[in-house]
Amino acid sequence: MSDIYDIFIHKIAEYKKFMHITDDIDRRILRLMQADATRPIAEIAKDAGLSTGPCWRRIERMEREGVIQGRRASINMRALGYEVEVFLRITLDKTESNAFDAFIAEARKIAEVRTIQTLLGRVDIRMDVIARDLNHYQEIYKTRILALPHIADIEALMLVSELKNTEALPI
Repeated sequence: MSDIYDIFIHKIAEYKKFMHITDDIDRRILRLMQADATRPIAEIAKDAGLSTGPCWRRIERMEREGVIQGRRASINMRALGYEVEVFLRITLDKTESNAFDAFIAEARKIAEVRTIQTLLGRVDIRMDVIARDLNHYQEIYKTRILALPHIADIEALMLVSELKNTEALPI
């Protein structure tokens, strides 16, 4: 249980670190970058009501402080042949003190695992797994997921349709 508490305290500390953004201009810049991170700084500055220099300094500050954690390409998994997405809810056997750490260390090694989240409540871990098809998912599940240490219970939920998926924050 102390593992979960430590993670919770760490998340609160991360949240407090980002609370310094109180400026409307910073939020405007972030909204513009969320919409299209590839836009030139000059365009972002113009739409944010700044000249290029001050806008660039604000972006650099937010990158330095960890508010902006990077700019990345959004890749369509289906265009690369991944047609199946399954959400796993896992309860761990926590009779051993290192159950969380051992499970997470091994789960991180599975390339098809896109997300690993620890939770408070009846379920300990939530993982997102992708596969090319159902046969591929079965192979991943039987040979790699079920081989993970300390699993007491596992529930699989297969994605049928995705109605909304955004990483954009309401800033």
